[in-house]
Amino acid sequence: MADLPELQRVLGVEFKDPSLLCKALTHSSYMNENPQIDLESNERLEFLGDAILGYVVAQELYSTFPSLQEGELTEARAELVRAESLTAIASRLHLGDYLYLGKGEEQGGGRMRPSNLGSSLEAVIGAILLDRGLEEARKFILAQLGDGIRNAGSEGPRRDYKSLLQELSQARWKVQPSYRTEEEQNPDGTRVFAAEVMVDGRVVGKGTGNSKQVAQKRAAKEALESLQSKEA
Repeated sequence: MADLPELQRVLGVEFKDPSLLCKALTHSSYMNENPQIDLESNERLEFLGDAILGYVVAQELYSTFPSLQEGELTEARAELVRAESLTAIASRLHLGDYLYLGKGEEQGGGRMRPSNLGSSLEAVIGAILLDRGLEEARKFILAQLGDGIRNAGSEGPRRDYKSLLQELSQARWKVQPSYRTEEEQNPDGTRVFAAEVMVDGRVVGKGTGNSKQVAQKRAAKEALESLQSKEA
């Protein structure tokens, strides 16, 4: 079983009801293989944590950067709470070491699976909210994301990666980039968009996001970084 006292020290949060933390660490595969255990998976806590994470980050960005416009705030929030960012935080906290997983999921590398790590972090945030309240949840979120939030406005206006890629593509190959975007659905029913950008008939960048625009911007950003690194 997970060492909950140790994890609470890592998180910097002492739970009044440790069973909430236990629930936040319980993957659905564990419940499927252990139906006799009176415990639910972390999926409902993940839903709650996702909502409070977005709220706290949005409020902090709004208060910290009064000069950023709505579109810039939206993009900054999306960057801060994207799956890759949450996975990195969960990895830093070693949440994978504490997960309750089914045997099949564990043998398949579930402790390092990005989706499991990001989901468990959101579930932990949900558990902190229920156990200690909004202010404690806010403190935890800002402890993990504070540097990213503070740096969100340090680069000035957000770069228009699609325009920059178009300029580079036209200058080098005399063609315009083209985008192919597909809408997919996560297991929880939320929509996600996957985009590919092609230049001169080849895929040069990919990106995902909760909107078509965000997915294409991330694909363009990856393409720029890849093409410019080949120039160096």
